[in-house]
Amino acid sequence: MKPLIQLKGLEKSVPTKPSPTWLLRRITLDIEDGDFVTIMGPSGAGKSTLLNILGLYDHGWQGEFWFDEQPVHSMKPKERAALNKANVGFVFQQFHLLDDLTVAENLDVPLRYRDLHAKDREAMVADALDRFSIVGKKDLFPSQLSGGQQQLVAIARATIAKPRLLLADEPTGNLHSDQGREIMQRFKRLNDEGTTVVQVTHSDQNAGFGRHVIRLRDGWMET
Repeated sequence: MKPLIQLKGLEKSVPTKPSPTWLLRRITLDIEDGDFVTIMGPSGAGKSTLLNILGLYDHGWQGEFWFDEQPVHSMKPKERAALNKANVGFVFQQFHLLDDLTVAENLDVPLRYRDLHAKDREAMVADALDRFSIVGKKDLFPSQLSGGQQQLVAIARATIAKPRLLLADEPTGNLHSDQGREIMQRFKRLNDEGTTVVQVTHSDQNAGFGRHVIRLRDGWMET
């Protein structure tokens, strides 16, 4: 099985005085196509930074990043954005729902980047609303939802188009234990169907759903 992602000597720093502050140091990593990887480590270890780079949201780094044998490190911003929209679903820690769109409209956003007819998109939105038990919320705006409900909508949006790569930053942080377990089981099913999953979590229970654990400390991968 070939790697979906290859990182070679990847580093990221932010300018501070008298010297830069390093967020990631010399990360060399392969993630196989179809893998389920968990990133763990203490606060400030670089977990979310690494996840944002993998999701093609963060461009301010050095080193090599290959996605499906394509050189992300030499791509222009528009090329990276197109690669993201075609392949990546992301569950953000702060949800990042669009405040001026209803729940149903938020779910439709990632489908707009696919070559789908409007009726097919409507059917997929209806299916996601049903699967996540949020049909009654479809016409509400994010500000009218609880934190747990916003989390469910964010997860539904990230998975609705069955992305090739699903990234999740503390995906069950705002959910009670039953909801959290259900979400992890959903991620596992997606992974069984071929989606590559990378999650950041502090939960050993959530990590147990994956196949490999990567541990970070002070920006370095622990070996």
